[in-house]
Amino acid sequence: MTTPLRSLYLPARPGHTAPLLCALLPGAGDRPEHYLEHGCIAAARERGFDVDFLLLETALDRLIDGAIVHALEAALAPQRAGRRQCWLGGISLGALVALMHADAYPQAADRHLLLAPYPGNRTITADIAAAGGLAAWQAGTLPAGEIERRGWRALQRLAGERSPWLGYGRDDRFAAGHALMAAVLPQAQVHIVDGGHDWAAWRALWATFLAGGALEAGR
Repeated sequence: MTTPLRSLYLPARPGHTAPLLCALLPGAGDRPEHYLEHGCIAAARERGFDVDFLLLETALDRLIDGAIVHALEAALAPQRAGRRQCWLGGISLGALVALMHADAYPQAADRHLLLAPYPGNRTITADIAAAGGLAAWQAGTLPAGEIERRGWRALQRLAGERSPWLGYGRDDRFAAGHALMAAVLPQAQVHIVDGGHDWAAWRALWATFLAGGALEAGR
């Protein structure tokens, strides 16, 4: 039996199931509560969006063997019922987990939000660059431990179906990898702000995401 991920469910209104669900995973070392502590949920509430939030832990001990993906699906599945749309996303390592989930469960989320996603080690990004970019890269057969490459494979597919919303800081230490991701996405789906791999940049990106109205019901 899969051990449940620790999560916080934050409905827009008690006793009401909103048409949209937005599930978010934090980066390595952060907790689901960080989305609350940095004002992300309050900012969405101030805009009056009818969206329920599901904040989940990024369990590092279940990352390497991919077990976190199945635990995430177990948390999402009952929450998707009766909704018009489900967004799944995260920050840094949490965004990678969202992509890993998309690789294993292609139809589970309607859209993806990737804030400064962890791109994997330099060997992986060098391989993708050497192939001529993500559009030309061939993932091949991937063993269970190839978690980063599974994320890239999912992004490659999503870019041709339901392009994710990608944002990162121009001084992020992973910006070169983010640029490889951005190259396969529509320009309107890529957002770059001042800052590095930190909450200051992530808060700015979250504000940009909200301002674009993606969490408005029916969009």
